[in-house]
Amino acid sequence: MRLSNLADYAVVTMSQAARHCGGARVSASDLAAETGLPVPTVQKLVSKLTAAGLLRSVRGAGGGLQLARPAAAITLADIVEAVEGPIALTACVDGGDCTVEHDCRVRPHWPMVNKALRGALANISLVQLSQEKELA
Repeated sequence: MRLSNLADYAVVTMSQAARHCGGARVSASDLAAETGLPVPTVQKLVSKLTAAGLLRSVRGAGGGLQLARPAAAITLADIVEAVEGPIALTACVDGGDCTVEHDCRVRPHWPMVNKALRGALANISLVQLSQEKELA
């Protein structure tokens, strides 16, 4: 399994936003500059992350972006789902197209797998993702 570039960038953007100490406000342009991501990409992500209730936008003087809830209450699963939708390894679980659907004996087991995967991602908080670590 591999995250899309947009989901990866969402994690990077949210991690950087969390480094602004929760209550501090930051602009999308600042987040782009700090992460090295293109401004239009960060603006697109900010829109998705705000719609998902992970970021809050404050207008006017002193406005900007801030986390909508504490970093400890935001998980990797929340961020990925804000960009990608529900976490699922196969399309058939969401009613997607499958050529062997009529004879598939694995399909009943995918919800269990997806639940385990989502649970693993939900156990990683934004606090953990925003901690600075040495690059190997």
